[in-house]
Amino acid sequence: MTMEITEDRLTFSFPDDQGQASKYDDWSFYRNQLTNAFGSSKAMDIIWVDKQQTWLIEIKDYRTDRRTKPMDLGEELALKVRDTLAGLVAARCNANDAGERQFATTALKKKRFRVVLHLEQPRKHSKLFPRAIDPSKVKLKLKQWLKAIDAHPSVVDQHSLTPSMEWSVKG
Repeated sequence: MTMEITEDRLTFSFPDDQGQASKYDDWSFYRNQLTNAFGSSKAMDIIWVDKQQTWLIEIKDYRTDRRTKPMDLGEELALKVRDTLAGLVAARCNANDAGERQFATTALKKKRFRVVLHLEQPRKHSKLFPRAIDPSKVKLKLKQWLKAIDAHPSVVDQHSLTPSMEWSVKG
């Protein structure tokens, strides 16, 4: 069996027998309690807890729309990681939903956090949709920003997932 999570045009499939996945930015705790408390808390898209570690996954799909935010992508992701980790700690104690509270507890018990930016860009360069983001530059920024959390963050697309990433992506 697999658990599927869809974000825009991408569908992530996680093996049920290897861990638990949750669409964190849809949690009622994040939407109703945490965001109201701080006004502008950020959130990673998916949290995947496997047998060894907790994965924080952010999804960016620029195949049809360009990036318009002025903030550096690496900095944006670092803020989302920070806020998501703080949100998990708070949810472990204060989430109204028992399932969210239990998921946060399970995620925080792991000894390692992994950060993944799932970045889809046009396969072919064009003037309308150029490959404007260099994954190697984003990865370098993430290493600088997140070295205390994950010294080896990943920047992948659906064709470059590593074997340790037990999920698949279609879309």
